[in-house]
Amino acid sequence: MAISHALPDGRRYTRLKRLFDIAGAVFGIVLLAPLMAGIAVAIKVNSAGPVLFRQTRHGLNGSTFTALKFRSMYVDLGDTSGRLQTVRDDPRITPAGRFLRKSNFDELPQLFNVLKGEMSLVGPRPHVPGMLAANLPYEEFDPRYHQRHRIKPGITGLAQVNGCRGETKDPHAARMRLDYDLAYVARHSPLLDIKIIFKTIVHEFFKGNGY
Repeated sequence: MAISHALPDGRRYTRLKRLFDIAGAVFGIVLLAPLMAGIAVAIKVNSAGPVLFRQTRHGLNGSTFTALKFRSMYVDLGDTSGRLQTVRDDPRITPAGRFLRKSNFDELPQLFNVLKGEMSLVGPRPHVPGMLAANLPYEEFDPRYHQRHRIKPGITGLAQVNGCRGETKDPHAARMRLDYDLAYVARHSPLLDIKIIFKTIVHEFFKGNGY
């Protein structure tokens, strides 16, 4: 995939994207509040431990922040480093967690990360420090890796709606995901964000292909 790395710039665009993020996050939190409350109850009933899972992730320009997710794994089996990637039929996942991950509802608390300005609605997914690709640190696997941090990470992104999600053990899958991330960095726009959000709702929340 040929990628141009010319970033769209300008304060007007930055403000527009931020306003879009705030409006979308507030709308999502208000609309989904009953659902999120129900999920919180289901998590507490299903297994011992906190409702939320907190994990350090890379943000804008390689800075770090605490990303929020609904807890989908047993507390004593979870991996806070995030380097042990989730696999199909992962025994660490709770029964409620299987539904959350399949529907991607576990990502909903990141709407609060968006409100705080740590994330955007759309962008490259935030990775944990030391993220592996083909059993190598991603930056060693592909020297372009840090370019994906030139914009804020997102709840969803171009890679995800094109099927590049899940494990990154396969070199081709890992490189394709990065290609899509860099393609978004090069040509992100409000219109592209709207298209990605629409595809995410249709393919992720309704069809549920996560694990």
